[in-house]
Amino acid sequence: MEQGRDRAGAVAKPVDFLPIPIDHAPSDPLGSPLKTGSDIATSLEAHLAQPAVILPTGPGHPSHRMPEGPELHLASHFVNEACRELVFGGCVEKSPVSRNPEVPFESSAYSISALARGKELRLTLSPLPGAQPHREPLALVFRFGMTGSFQLVPSDALPPHAHLRFYTAPPGPRLALCFVDIRRFGRWDLGGEWQPGRGPCVLLEYEQFRENVLRNLADKAFDRPICEALLDQRFFNGIGNYLRAEILYRLRIPPFEKARTVLEALQQRRPSPELTLSQKIRAKLQNPDLLELCHSVPKEVVQLGGKGYGSESGEEDFAAFRAWLQCYSTPGMSSLRDRHGRTIWFQGDPGPLAPKGGKSRKKKSQEAQQGPEDRVEGSSWPCVFSTQDPPSPNKAPSRTRRAQRGLPKQTTAQVPEGTSLQQDPEVPPVPDKGKRRRRPATSGRHRTRKIKADTPSLEPEGTSAS
Repeated sequence: MEQGRDRAGAVAKPVDFLPIPIDHAPSDPLGSPLKTGSDIATSLEAHLAQPAVILPTGPGHPSHRMPEGPELHLASHFVNEACRELVFGGCVEKSPVSRNPEVPFESSAYSISALARGKELRLTLSPLPGAQPHREPLALVFRFGMTGSFQLVPSDALPPHAHLRFYTAPPGPRLALCFVDIRRFGRWDLGGEWQPGRGPCVLLEYEQFRENVLRNLADKAFDRPICEALLDQRFFNGIGNYLRAEILYRLRIPPFEKARTVLEALQQRRPSPELTLSQKIRAKLQNPDLLELCHSVPKEVVQLGGKGYGSESGEEDFAAFRAWLQCYSTPGMSSLRDRHGRTIWFQGDPGPLAPKGGKSRKKKSQEAQQGPEDRVEGSSWPCVFSTQDPPSPNKAPSRTRRAQRGLPKQTTAQVPEGTSLQQDPEVPPVPDKGKRRRRPATSGRHRTRKIKADTPSLEPEGTSAS
C-alpha cells in the first residue's frame, strides 16, 4: 500500500480548526486533564469518516503561496487546538528521505504545544508527570520553507511527504501529528532557540519591531528599494512576498523607491500632544504608516480564519484569502522582478530604483488568453513555477522552436543563487547542476582533477531556504 494513502487510495482528510483571535494565548497543556486518543475517538471518527476532498493543486494553484508570518501563526494555533487534549507517546519518527536531524526524544506520555514568532514555529514536547523514561522537555524550531504545514491524521493513513511524525499513546485509535513538506525546503532545529539575527515579530512584537527598524535606518539594507528591504528578516520578521505587495499597494508607495527615503519620514512622525487618546487611535486607524501596516495587514490574514496555509486548508478557506487580496497576483496589476528574482506586484510607477531593462507586465484576467510570458509572471510562486504545468523534460522546446515562438532565452539569472536573512529566506536557491564543459582535445594525456573538499555554507539559511 502506498504510504500516505488509505486502502481506497484517497489522501486522508486532516483535522481543521477555525478562527482564533490573534491575542488568544494557548492554555498550559498541563493545566487541564489530558485525554488519550480513545477519549476523542467519537468526534474524530465522525470527521475522518467524511470523504476526502482532493483539491485542484499543482504549482500554479493559488493555495501554494509560501507560508509567511500569518501562516506560521495560524499553524501554531492549529497545533495547540488539535493537541490540547491529546497524550502522545513513544519515539518521534523521521522520514528517511529528510535531511533534517533526527529527534532524539522518547517518552511514554507527553504533550505538544506550539508558539510562532515571525517565520518560525517552536514545538515543545513536555513529558507528563510519571512518564518514563524521566527526561526534560525538548523544543524544536521549524521553518516551513515553501510548503511546510502540520496535519493531524490517523496513523495508518499518513499523508505523503510527512517528514516528521508524533504519535498518540494507546489506548484508542492511534493518531499522528505530521510535519508535511512536499518540496522539502522546510527545516527543523533542536534546542528551541530562534534563529539568530531575526528581528522582532511584526505580529506579536510590534513596538520592538518598529523601534528596531527606525533605530537602524543607517544600515545599508535601507539603501535598497523598499520592496527588497521588506523581505529582510533582520528587520521585517514575518513579511514575505504577498504581504509586501499588499502593504505597498495600500499606501501607493512605488516598490522601487529607496527604503530609507520612505522610512525616514516616520522618525519625525509624532502625534500632536493636544490630541486625546481616542483621537490618536482614530488618526492611526485612518492614516496608518508603513510600519503600522506591517503589523495590521498580517493580522487581517490571521483574522480571516481557517488554517490558512497549504492545499489542505480547504478551497473555502482559500477563497476568503483570494477575495482579500487587492494587489498580489490580481488582474490589472503590473509586476517586475527584484534583484533576488522575486516578483513584486504593484500599480503605477515602479519607482526610481526599478531594474534597468526590466519589463513591467500586467496581470491579465482569467478570461484573457495567456501568452507564455504572462504564464511565468502570473505564477503564485514567482521565479519558481509558472501557472501552467511545466512541460515534461522530453517535450521541452528546442532552441529553434523557442526562437520561432519568440520565447525568452532561458537563463539562470532569474533565480536567486543563495539565501540569507537579507532577503526573504523562504526562497529556495537553485543548486548549480555542475554541468560538464567540453574540453578541447589534448594529446591523449589526462589531467589530474583537483577535488575540492566540501565546505559548509556560511549563509544563515543554508540551502534549505527556510
